[in-house]
Amino acid sequence: MNQSVASRQSITITPLGGALGANVEGVDFSTPLNHADREALEQAWTDHLVLRFRGVGKLSADDLIKFSKNFGSLDTRPISTSDTNPYFEVDKPEITIISNVLMDGKPIGGLGSYEAVWHSDMTYVDQPPKGSCLYAVEIPPSGGDTYFANMYEAYETLSPELKEKIKNLSCIHDASRNSAGELRKGFKDIDDPTQTVGARHPLVRLHPVSQRQALFLGRRRGAYIPGLSLSESEDLLNQLWAHVTQPKFSWGQQWQLGDMVLWDNRCTMHRREAFDTSSRRLMLRTQISGEKVLAS
Repeated sequence: MNQSVASRQSITITPLGGALGANVEGVDFSTPLNHADREALEQAWTDHLVLRFRGVGKLSADDLIKFSKNFGSLDTRPISTSDTNPYFEVDKPEITIISNVLMDGKPIGGLGSYEAVWHSDMTYVDQPPKGSCLYAVEIPPSGGDTYFANMYEAYETLSPELKEKIKNLSCIHDASRNSAGELRKGFKDIDDPTQTVGARHPLVRLHPVSQRQALFLGRRRGAYIPGLSLSESEDLLNQLWAHVTQPKFSWGQQWQLGDMVLWDNRCTMHRREAFDTSSRRLMLRTQISGEKVLAS
């Protein structure tokens, strides 16, 4: 990863010094990005995988949508785990609310206050999103930090034997549960991974922009590698997950009010720490539409 400080037009990009991530300054969210600034951000996103915009101030849902569209068309919000009461200030199909806040006793968003385990977003569909923007409207005094893992480095540091073993293998990604382990509406609770319902993707994918290889695991629960016995699939997946979740591949975002983070879903995973259920956390998220997952 390029560790130098890069600048183009009004944008300044400073690597955060870990396995991935860079801080971005100089973006004016009140006006459309000019061509040079958009190119600078796209290159920084390719180089650093995760971009953090610190304390950008108060953004509306429309502001977040307009900015996110610089990187592609947007998906509508995914299937939830329950009927939620839309946040009174946000009623946009492109916005997903991530929150533990209740209104009239009902959750206004998803994922609550508990831990969200390592995952990539919506890999259970045929064309998972290329990335997401997450913006902090309210944050708890502690906890709720988000960690990101570099799946390029995770792949590149596998042993030659393991690379050879997985090069032609695919994995079925469980569609029934979210990253907090909650069962989605309309799905049955299945405890046999060989019966998992979801999209099938190569374990090693080729990034369409960087042309680099990355591990593509989605999430651990319910995953199954077709062509292997259940015990063989579990053993191999356990090896891969033990490898990719090592701290050396990750960087943590300690949220401050008004922060926004943009991540590349094709070459990263992320997780969220739990926080005190009596605290309020309210985040707005967009999803940038992706493309078919290509084998390396």
